[in-house]
Amino acid sequence: MFTGIVEETGSVVDVTDTDGGRRLRLRTTFDELQHGQSISVSGVCLTVEDYGEDWFEVFLAAETVEKTYLGTVDVGDAVNLERALRADGRFDGHIVQGHVDTTTEVTAIEQVGEDWFFEFALPEDAAQYVVNKGSVTLDGISLTVAEKRADRFTVAIIPTTYELTALSTKEVGDPIHLEVDVVAKYVESMLDGYR
Repeated sequence: MFTGIVEETGSVVDVTDTDGGRRLRLRTTFDELQHGQSISVSGVCLTVEDYGEDWFEVFLAAETVEKTYLGTVDVGDAVNLERALRADGRFDGHIVQGHVDTTTEVTAIEQVGEDWFFEFALPEDAAQYVVNKGSVTLDGISLTVAEKRADRFTVAIIPTTYELTALSTKEVGDPIHLEVDVVAKYVESMLDGYR
């Protein structure tokens, strides 16, 4: 489990495409990496297969390549990184599984004073889980919905989040991973039995 509090922005340093998927080597400052460790890479829960002093490698299965935009990242691209929450860790964001529900896109970016407002397309199959002032995860970042409309939603980004995450590299039209609040999905599942 993750919290959506990005620890650092890493970068893609090598990409190897295979018949069965894709392997990424990512630059990081994380210490104490371990084989089999879970790391959120721009919101996608991936497993460390190999690592060195300032890098680690993950493998993207065919389904991950198909359902996320990590199948299109290239050397030099920035990614958000967060290690799984330790049992004794501080829980600052919200429950993030690293199971991306869909890939959407940035539809508008506006700077207002020191803050930024990002607008995203709201896919129809995710709309019921997105509510005003509710939690969403975008590229692994725990954020609060500022405004929801029929086919769009916005989030307000404070300077620290803008500077410390890969959101600062995004432009209108760029893809972004969306994970809705899993609590909303559990509530829906429980209520289905009462219909």
